[in-house]
Amino acid sequence: MELKHIIPNMEQTFGQLEYAGEGAVEQRRINGKMTVLSRSYNLYSTIQRADDIVVILPADVGEKHFEVEDKVKLVQPKITAEGYKIGTRGFTNYVMYAEDMVKG
Repeated sequence: MELKHIIPNMEQTFGQLEYAGEGAVEQRRINGKMTVLSRSYNLYSTIQRADDIVVILPADVGEKHFEVEDKVKLVQPKITAEGYKIGTRGFTNYVMYAEDMVKG
């Protein structure tokens, strides 16, 4: 059985999310023109306090403009796991995707 993604219980896992700023924009040249594929945003969590939460949104939802510390909610969030190794040790990077992000 292949793990495609996990649907998190947002309230229990992250608590309240707050906007913390823009992240990276993934672009690719398509037919000679630079095209945005996705945008990432940093979020603060009331439960996961050690690091910012990074969410990746598809390009078709457009840019999101919020004030820092505005409460936000994710639409249809899911988490994927990406494995990698350094030397002989294995690690996992968890990546959160959502269909959209709205003011909460």
